[in-house]
Amino acid sequence: MADLLVERPAPRVALVRLNRPNKRNALSVDLRTELLATLQTLAAEAEVRALVLAGGEKVFAAGADLAEIETAGAVDMVLRATHALWAAFSRLGKPMIASVRGAALGGGLELALRADLIVAGEGSRYGFPEIKVGLMPGGGGTQRLVRLVGRQRALGLLLTGDAIDAAEAHRLGLVHQVVPDDRTDAEAIALALRIAAMPPLAVQQIREVVALGEDAPWDTALMLEHKALQLLCASDDKREGIRAFLEKRPPVFTGR
Repeated sequence: MADLLVERPAPRVALVRLNRPNKRNALSVDLRTELLATLQTLAAEAEVRALVLAGGEKVFAAGADLAEIETAGAVDMVLRATHALWAAFSRLGKPMIASVRGAALGGGLELALRADLIVAGEGSRYGFPEIKVGLMPGGGGTQRLVRLVGRQRALGLLLTGDAIDAAEAHRLGLVHQVVPDDRTDAEAIALALRIAAMPPLAVQQIREVVALGEDAPWDTALMLEHKALQLLCASDDKREGIRAFLEKRPPVFTGR
């Protein structure tokens, strides 16, 4: 059975599904490597403008494969260089929507947080339980969580290993929207389709400015935004968008 499934559910949208149900989609190093390569290949396709990352009906991903960590020492972990794998997920050139049903825990939540937006099933759960086995997040979980929900709430979750439900995750800003469990994939695809219909250069620049500006000094972040706007003013899509608006017709964006 393939650990990953690739689907083409809509024009300009590619979906990658984690398919390791016997291991609750645990993220082994091999699976993460294969997933990254698959997403990079899809993102490089000109006809693909948005990605969807999905798990199974009962679990998105239950975290790292602990069997790989049980006997690993510090040098083993250094040589695996999983930090480089995690960093590469953030450099995908196309927007990605995570469709989460069931548990997104530990590395599974870190993976979901690498997406631009998370569509959450009503029954989904989120948390970092690593402390319960003497570990801690190692794929950016501590830093992303504190930036999303604040220091107190982040430490509360990290130091107890507690999980929160979809409604609380939405209230805290951890997920974009909450939908019925049986509609999670469909809503994620619909959202990806809406984004895929937008001008690709504008999508690219918005994602880059948000990512780079988040931790930059205020004036630097504002300058990044202004420079990106100036660049977009030279695009064919800007001219097409304004012309279509004035002519009261749907625009046709080419990514130029």
